[in-house]
Amino acid sequence: MSTSHWQKVPLSEIAEVRLGRQRSPKRAVGPNMRPYMRAANVTWKGISLHDVKEMDFTPEEFETYALRRGDLLLSEASGSASEVGKPAVWNDEVPDCCFQNTLIRVRAPEPLVPFLHLHFYKDALTGEFARAARGVGIHHLGAKTLSEWEVHLPPPDEQRRIVETVDSYFTRLDHVTATLGRVRRSLKRYRASILKAAVEGRLVPTEAELARAEGRDYEPATVLLDRILVERRRRWEEAELARMKAAGKTPKNDNWKARYKEPLAPDSGSLPSLPEGWCWATSDQLFWFVTSGSRGWAKYYSGSGAMFLRIGNLDRDSIALELATVQRVRVPEGAERERTRVLPSDVLISITADVGMIGLATKQLGEAYINQHVALARAVKCVHVPYVAWFLASDQGGQRQFAALRRGATKTGLGLDDLRSISVPMPPLIEQQRIVGAMERYSSSVANCDGESDRILLRLRRCRQAILAAALQGPSPSVGC
Repeated sequence: MSTSHWQKVPLSEIAEVRLGRQRSPKRAVGPNMRPYMRAANVTWKGISLHDVKEMDFTPEEFETYALRRGDLLLSEASGSASEVGKPAVWNDEVPDCCFQNTLIRVRAPEPLVPFLHLHFYKDALTGEFARAARGVGIHHLGAKTLSEWEVHLPPPDEQRRIVETVDSYFTRLDHVTATLGRVRRSLKRYRASILKAAVEGRLVPTEAELARAEGRDYEPATVLLDRILVERRRRWEEAELARMKAAGKTPKNDNWKARYKEPLAPDSGSLPSLPEGWCWATSDQLFWFVTSGSRGWAKYYSGSGAMFLRIGNLDRDSIALELATVQRVRVPEGAERERTRVLPSDVLISITADVGMIGLATKQLGEAYINQHVALARAVKCVHVPYVAWFLASDQGGQRQFAALRRGATKTGLGLDDLRSISVPMPPLIEQQRIVGAMERYSSSVANCDGESDRILLRLRRCRQAILAAALQGPSPSVGC
C-alpha cells in the first residue's frame, strides 16, 4: 500500500503545543477565579464535566491558558502509563475555561483537528505515548516530547475520508459495546435477584415443604442453632484452657467457665417473619472468633512468601477471593502471626473504604494473612459457612445491614462489634446446602457470561487498534477483527 504522498512532520510544525498552568494553594482563591480542565476531565469518551474545579488566573494568564473550540486536550500525566496522551476535543463545554498542567493543549488549524484527534487516539490506545512517557509512579508525556511527535499526515481530502471511514467502524463497535454493557447490567441484576430469592427461602423448595410432601420429619433450624451454641461454648472453653496452660496456670475448679460471655441474641420482634423451619441467629452466635488484620507490615513485603490479603483481593460480585494480583509478605514472628492468619472456611470482610465485600477462604489458598482493612470471622464448627458468606454478600441481607451500620458523618468503616451484630436468617442445614449448591451453579453461569463479555470487550479494543493502525498507515483502511 503506497503512502508516498503522505508526509511525516513534527507536530510543532502544524500546531501549537502548550502545557497547562501549574496549580498552587495560593491560587485556590482570588479576584479572577476561572474554571479549568485537568487530567480527570479527559476520558476515552471525551470531556467529562463531573467535577470541574476553579482557580485564580490573572488576565494575562487567561489569555495564555484559555481554551477555545477545537482545541485538543491530551492527558500529560497519569499513574497509569496506558492513560498518558488520552485525547479529547474541546467544544466550549464550559465558558471562559482554562487548563492545568496535567493536560497539554494542541491548537491546530480547524481542518486538521479531526484527523489529529484520531492520530492521538491511536497513539494513546496502542501504547505509543505510554512507551514515550517518563517518570516512576507518575508517568509524564511532556510538552517537549509532544512538540517533537512525528505525525503521519495525508492530503486534506484523504484525511476527511479516513476520519469518516473510522467513524463508521467505531459507530458499529460502540453499538456492540453498549449492548454488552446492557447485558452486564442485566447479569448483575439477575445475580442480585438470585441472592434475594436465596435468603428469602424462594430459591429452592424449603425443607418443611419437602418433608410434608414426602411424609417425613426434618430438623428445624432452631435445633441446629442449639448445637451451634453448645459447640461455640465448647470452643471457647478449649481456647481458654489452652491460654491458661500457656501461662502456667491450672484451674482448680470450673469457676473460670463463668467468664464465658453469651453471644448477642437476635431481636426477633423487630425482624421479618421467616419460612417454616427457619430461625434468626446473629453473626455473634455463628462466629466464635472475629478480628481485623495487621498494620505496619509494609516493611516485610517481598516478591515471595505468604499472601497478604487486602481490600483489592475481595470482590463485590462474588465470594471467591481475587488472587490475580496479590501482595506477598515475609511474616514477622509474634502473636500477630497466629491472630491474623487465614484458615480454610474463614470469612473475610472489608471494613474500610468499600465496606462489606465478602471473601471465603478455601483449602487451596495456602498460607495467608490479612491487613488492617480486612476483618476475619471464624465460624463455629457446625455452621455451614458458604451459606452465611452468600447471605452477607446479598444486597437484601448483609449488605443492607452493613450500610445501616456505617451511616453517620464520622463513621468511615465497620467495627468488629458491628460484624458481630448482623442478623442472619437460618434455614435447616440440609436446605442451606441445597441453597449453596444452587447459588454455585447460578454464579458459575453468570461468571461464564461475564468472562465471555470480557473476551468480547478485549476483542473490540483490539479491533479499534487494528482499525486505527490500518487507517493511519495507508490511504484506504481495510481491517478484519
